[in-house]
Amino acid sequence: MELTASTLIADIVSAVPSSMKVFERHGIDFCCGGNRPVGDACVAQGLSIEALRADIAAASVEPDADQRLWASAGLGDLIDHILGRYHAKLVQDMPGLSRMADKVAAVHGERHPEMLNVAKLFQGLRDELDSHMMKEEQILFPLVRQVEQGVSAHPMAAHIGQPIRVMEREHQSAGIVLARLRELSGGYTVPADGCNTFQALYAGLEEFERDLHAHIHLENNILFPRAVKLVSAHA
Repeated sequence: MELTASTLIADIVSAVPSSMKVFERHGIDFCCGGNRPVGDACVAQGLSIEALRADIAAASVEPDADQRLWASAGLGDLIDHILGRYHAKLVQDMPGLSRMADKVAAVHGERHPEMLNVAKLFQGLRDELDSHMMKEEQILFPLVRQVEQGVSAHPMAAHIGQPIRVMEREHQSAGIVLARLRELSGGYTVPADGCNTFQALYAGLEEFERDLHAHIHLENNILFPRAVKLVSAHA
């Protein structure tokens, strides 16, 4: 695709999934902040469009297991991918991260008081994500599947924008917590006296952040807009 200063970040990531790694590296929000021109983000980060374009071109030739262009996939297939790749992993990983955060806060909290906040913030985020995923799995995702299958008579179909807006607000809230966790941890830099659990926690939280950014991008920038467009087409 042609990448200019006016190209939306979300459109770049949808067309070139490997660009997520580039935006992560440069600290550019591509999930909740994806609907803004990439030129504005480059100015904010002191980065030239030419340098970003070169980085994305280089990343696009690197091997990656998740390079499917989900922007053109069936919505049911995309939901299955989100559930299998992201929801299931969150359910699997969050309890262990919570235990490690609590342990590190208890052992290192006196010397590193920021860890008390890290543990508290992560537990709050975990609780929010548990509730968030339940609402998606029980309400929104089944509705999107029905709409895709042409069952537009569902009583909620015409109002699908309402639960979507709720999910987007919750995504925004999660993004704020992720940014705060990164700030408190100094970019997940383990202190010199950090133990193995400290190292494992920060590595796990950094992976958690990358996954959640990609997860939110797929929903905010692909699944939700396409679902709304589909409902409008049936109206």
